[in-house]
Amino acid sequence: MNKNIKWHQTAVTKHDREQLNKHKGIVLWFTGLSGSGKSTIANALEKNLYDMLIHTYLLDGDNIRYGVNKNLGFSSKDRKENIRRIAEIRKLFVDAGIVVLVAAISPFKEDRDAARHIFDKEEFIEIYVKCSLEECEKRDPKGLYKKARTGEIKEFTGVTQPYEEPANPDIIVDTTKQNINQSVNLIMSFIEKRIKL
Repeated sequence: MNKNIKWHQTAVTKHDREQLNKHKGIVLWFTGLSGSGKSTIANALEKNLYDMLIHTYLLDGDNIRYGVNKNLGFSSKDRKENIRRIAEIRKLFVDAGIVVLVAAISPFKEDRDAARHIFDKEEFIEIYVKCSLEECEKRDPKGLYKKARTGEIKEFTGVTQPYEEPANPDIIVDTTKQNINQSVNLIMSFIEKRIKL
């Protein structure tokens, strides 16, 4: 950090913003293989929260690569930077008193842990969207597994790159057994107390 850069304290605090919003800002971090259902569940959950007048924003892993992270590839180094940038962006959202949902494969434990550690303990909720590789390949909504298997995509999680399952996630949603509504209800029952003032 450049020694000439100094943090400027603002008059309006995170607490003030949360009071205005009438709820706390937290992060819901959805991790799992491509095709596991991260974006689908996050989208349904955001709609549910919106209907409850909760201020939200959904950061989807693919969508963020259209702008802020469009210069990053899928190497381990670029994946690390991708997660670091997403974590810093959502820290700003939490500071604004917003419930931010992140749906990103985030395959490496080290990167997820680094993302977790920039938040207070109660602000970060890791949600493992569990689904077997076989089931994800069967679904293959974007046709990516097929491309990875034929060598068209060189760096693909679950095929040519590893996915490190979370050892102790806050919530596990198993999409081979639970539908979207069941998944959303499970998450809602966990987070309701966390977002209340």
